[in-house]
Amino acid sequence: MFSNEILFFLGFTAFIVGMLAIDLGVFSKKDHVVAFKEAATWSAVWVLFALGFYVLLDLHGHLIHGIRNYDDLVRVTELYMPNEVKLIPGNYEASLDAYRSNLSLEFITGYLLEYSLSVDNIFVIIMIFTSFGVREKYYKKVLFWGILGALVMRFIFIFVGAALIHEFHWIMYLFGGFLIFTGVRMFFDKGEDEKIDPAKHPVVKLAAKYFKIYPRYVNNHFVVVKKGVRYITPLFLVVLIIEFTDLIFAVDSVPAVFAVTADPYIVFFSNIFAIMGLRSMFFFLSNIVGIFRYLKTGLAFLLVFIGFKMIAHDWLKSIGFETVYSLYVILGILGISIIASVLFKPTEKPGEIVETPLEHVEKELSKRLD
Repeated sequence: MFSNEILFFLGFTAFIVGMLAIDLGVFSKKDHVVAFKEAATWSAVWVLFALGFYVLLDLHGHLIHGIRNYDDLVRVTELYMPNEVKLIPGNYEASLDAYRSNLSLEFITGYLLEYSLSVDNIFVIIMIFTSFGVREKYYKKVLFWGILGALVMRFIFIFVGAALIHEFHWIMYLFGGFLIFTGVRMFFDKGEDEKIDPAKHPVVKLAAKYFKIYPRYVNNHFVVVKKGVRYITPLFLVVLIIEFTDLIFAVDSVPAVFAVTADPYIVFFSNIFAIMGLRSMFFFLSNIVGIFRYLKTGLAFLLVFIGFKMIAHDWLKSIGFETVYSLYVILGILGISIIASVLFKPTEKPGEIVETPLEHVEKELSKRLD
């Protein structure tokens, strides 16, 4: 059973690495501004990949944990889906179909949840790019390396979190309370004064202690050598800040998916597909994200719902709350927030993030290093 999990995981990882290699080697040879059409196409591609994976799980999901007979099925469902799947003693095929159906439903629900929560991440990434004066043609390269690092961090975070939850079930209540707190804070935080000071960001301060920082951008280089001395550039700092930002968001989003499924592999798969689609979605939404003014409010309600579900999980199961109901609630919240954004226009022009000029960023970094 263990070997099947490893083989399935390695196959999935090989697919992701292959897609990243194709993207970097074929579609990203030259730095360029990503057009809306290109972003929309790649967004659609990654959504289709996720839907294809959903179908794969629905047909062959038992291969993940190497289920070969009814005893294996009982063992896996007791471990990852207690009271979630109604097994039929003596009818292995029908029980297996029920298991795979629930497994694929958990994946698509977790994926939609992660994809939705990543929208808030996009708001912050836009702010990072504008605050640090990154040229638009370098966005794609920075996001590529930022997301690559995020994949590694999510892997560690998810499987360590799964081990802790399995060992200490009360952590689910802690995560649930934290998600409710985060959702309430997001609801009341209008974000009107949000901004980033490049020279005072904690990542910049930490990096300055261990690396020599070159105060100016040098094309698309992350590292430069001047007079025999190696420096990191502001572009590399932006990658580090995006990694740091994803780590912060993972504290919210990863526990949220554990409210949908206890299977760490499904949590990982849903996270990875959402992260892989994040870069294309960034370019797709960056120019129109201001239209959906109530989307952040919807995400706040989404976090509160997921937090409540984690705390009241046993009670919800006792009244017949199924995985598919979570999917309906998530779709409902997102749909209402998007429709409300379209129907109710702002009465006054919302505050805009003022782009920090490139020269200002370099000047502030120079002051920090002096």
